[in-house]
Amino acid sequence: MSNYQGDDAEYMEDVDDEMEDVEDDMDEEFRGDDLGASDSDVEEFDYSNNKIADTSADQARDGKDIQGIPWSRLSISREKYRQTRLEQYKNYENVPNSGESSEKVCKVTKKGGLFYDFWRNSRSIKSTILHFQLRNLVWATSKHDVYLMSNFLVTHYSALTSGKHEVLNVSGHVAPSEKHPGSLLEGFTQTQVSTLAVKDDFLVAGGFQGELICKHLDRPGVSFCSRTTYDDNAITNAIEIYNKPSGALHFTASNNDSGVRDFDMERYQLVKHFRFPWPVNHSSLSPNGKLLAIVGDNPEGLIVDPNTGKTLETLSGHLDFSFASAWHPDGITFSTGNQDKTCRVWDIRNLSQSVAVLKGNLGAIRSIRYTLDGKYMAMAEPADFVHVYDVSNGYETEQEIDFFGEISGISFSPDTEALFIGVWDRTYGSLLEYGRRRNYSYLDSLL
Repeated sequence: MSNYQGDDAEYMEDVDDEMEDVEDDMDEEFRGDDLGASDSDVEEFDYSNNKIADTSADQARDGKDIQGIPWSRLSISREKYRQTRLEQYKNYENVPNSGESSEKVCKVTKKGGLFYDFWRNSRSIKSTILHFQLRNLVWATSKHDVYLMSNFLVTHYSALTSGKHEVLNVSGHVAPSEKHPGSLLEGFTQTQVSTLAVKDDFLVAGGFQGELICKHLDRPGVSFCSRTTYDDNAITNAIEIYNKPSGALHFTASNNDSGVRDFDMERYQLVKHFRFPWPVNHSSLSPNGKLLAIVGDNPEGLIVDPNTGKTLETLSGHLDFSFASAWHPDGITFSTGNQDKTCRVWDIRNLSQSVAVLKGNLGAIRSIRYTLDGKYMAMAEPADFVHVYDVSNGYETEQEIDFFGEISGISFSPDTEALFIGVWDRTYGSLLEYGRRRNYSYLDSLL
């Protein structure tokens, strides 16, 4: 992936410059410069709780914008602004024109699916990102519990009570409260968190300088700190937490130094370290633990043996660098997301070509998630769009979730009942909550 200090700032500046003309056409209210002077403050601000008002499902059904954007008071319509965003949003590419070149092989899908209903937009919780290519900063451990990055804080948000509390503060000094061999007892200061993972009661935050901070959510303090490398190119790109067949807790860290490292959290030790020819942006372990998908700064991906690091298969088809991968629960198919604006679905029984190529609207596919029952797959673009596909129907039908803002992460709840989307925006940053649509028609016979 690109080095943060240079390419990241330049890319975000380019996006801002390209959108200046659009924003000039919009009232100050949209940019949040003069919300206090509006005639509809009650809609935008809850004075009794001293917070920006959320948007509920009932309000959305009555016609309110899900993000609370007052389109009727703006000089540009939502449709016009959407069209301009589609025309002017700059997709970051390491291989020029990769997005345009990939379009001819993309699957034509039927839009209009409705698998998850809008439930709430929570503007009291602000999800943020630090690197424009890394978007795995939102994790749900239940349909009520979500963990996300908000500036220097890892925050827990309750979808049940709309309450939030601080889980980990990395703005100052963080040091482990437990002593384990190999743990850096001196800890870290002012860690810039590039990626995050949370599973059950365990959290790992990865940093720009190769930092790893591990915390058990049911214990006070930090359990373990480590630095993967002291190389200049040390960014932690992705974390995956998993359990071995024995039940032992492990996690893998994918880094910009071309390494993938496996840590045993029963013994708090690094147990495996594999190196690859290029920076690794994401890795994901198959459900049976026998195959590891590797993607990074190369159009090709790899399937490797997680015990030896030996390459078993090469994945050819993408045209740019990849930043996302995910396995279907059946362990037979998996998906990869790329800056060529596509997500490719692969079948492990025949990797000569992908079985489907799914297309984004604006830019790279930066995050992919499957529901644990395997029925749905969600893929997130850098901004504005999350696509949910009906896997059981061969990815033929999709639900396109459409909003405005950079996407910090997406996460299904383990019971598949909820989908959470982190939106990063100066004014309308929030957490979008969706609930799985269920068909309870059998109840009609009882009425």
